[in-house]
Amino acid sequence: MTGERPPASIRFRDALLVTQDPDRRLLRGDLVVEDGRIRSVGAPSEGPTEETVDARGFAIVPGFVNTHGHVAMTLLRGIADDRDLGAFLERLFALDARRTETDIEAGAALGIAEMLLGGTTSFLDLYYGEDAVARAVDSLGIRGFLGWAVLDPELTTQKGHPVENARGFLGRWANHPLVTPLVAPQGVYVCSRETWLGAKELAEKSGTLLHYHLSETRKEVHDHERKTGLRPPHWLESIGALGPHQVAAHGVWLTRAEIELLARHGVGISHCPNSNLKLATGGVCPVPELREAGGVVGLGTDSAASNNSLSMLREMHAAGLLQKHQKWDAAVLPAQVLLDLATIEGAKLLNTSGELGSLEPGKRADFSLFRLDHPSLAPARPEAIVSHLAYSASDEAVDSVYVGGRCVVRHRELTARPWQSIRTEAEAAAEALWRP
Repeated sequence: MTGERPPASIRFRDALLVTQDPDRRLLRGDLVVEDGRIRSVGAPSEGPTEETVDARGFAIVPGFVNTHGHVAMTLLRGIADDRDLGAFLERLFALDARRTETDIEAGAALGIAEMLLGGTTSFLDLYYGEDAVARAVDSLGIRGFLGWAVLDPELTTQKGHPVENARGFLGRWANHPLVTPLVAPQGVYVCSRETWLGAKELAEKSGTLLHYHLSETRKEVHDHERKTGLRPPHWLESIGALGPHQVAAHGVWLTRAEIELLARHGVGISHCPNSNLKLATGGVCPVPELREAGGVVGLGTDSAASNNSLSMLREMHAAGLLQKHQKWDAAVLPAQVLLDLATIEGAKLLNTSGELGSLEPGKRADFSLFRLDHPSLAPARPEAIVSHLAYSASDEAVDSVYVGGRCVVRHRELTARPWQSIRTEAEAAAEALWRP
């Protein structure tokens, strides 16, 4: 990665620390980072550090973990608005064949810039051409968990066999410090039994996550039931496809039996409230029921073509309001749980809770500095900070962002590449895609 060299050690002095540790402590004190990891949290720190940051006017918050998206589609923001999922996908599939490595990378850089400026430090992606996305991840300094889209060969615009394309991608990006490659069967509507099991076998042999769409719309569920006699989760179980280290996006149309089935197999769910609301999927992801059954739930933005924002602050807000309204219960998914879904629970979904999601000694130094003097965080009282983050905070309150101890956003400026160059390349790449 280009950009600023990370200091060997940094002391953030006198910050409000939103730790997200097991006790969810809020502390006033110092945060010390050494060699890309957190050395101490809250306690008075001793010994010299290479850099000291006066953080008295800031809250330090663990980096958000966006657990579902298609970042390269950021170039398509607004191109298929006010359509249901079927019509939306018809428009997007028509554009797939026209996409190039150049515009995929430009779209990914555009989306990554938006996420970093909003305090997201890790994201889970599902797309093809993920090598281009990986290059954007490497250049801008975010953590990318990148799933190569796998579907039946006759249904894809990919050259070659999608499972073998995924295998090659895993090999090319193995052991990269920021890129975690993985396998991503698109969904039951485009994956046969052979394709799905091939993807699962590849993921298991490679030790990667498996990421896919599941039960997003009532039509998807009913069509699959008519075709196979089984609803999608039960069909996946019947072919031996369910298991741990899997993240299913959406999970809107799930029955009680399916909730318990997914929890029993250790399948996590990425809840994407804004995208589901905008595409009028009709149902509501049963987040409280999934959690009560022992399942892990994170938050995802989905793509900028369907959301149309990549803000995790907006996602927390929408998730809370949606569940409260649907359950007639103002106490369901309280602010602390919403922040959990955006941080430590998201890290659990990615099987990285030992490394990410909270401010604890030994974990990677991925976090954001929120300006406590920003209007959306006033009154800036410590006892209100979690509520403010869940319900009112604006992305513009994010001042600086660190990933692995490296400053990737400083005073709302990207450090690796200037925003204007990212925007210029994105606008040029979008021109061909938006042309009739």
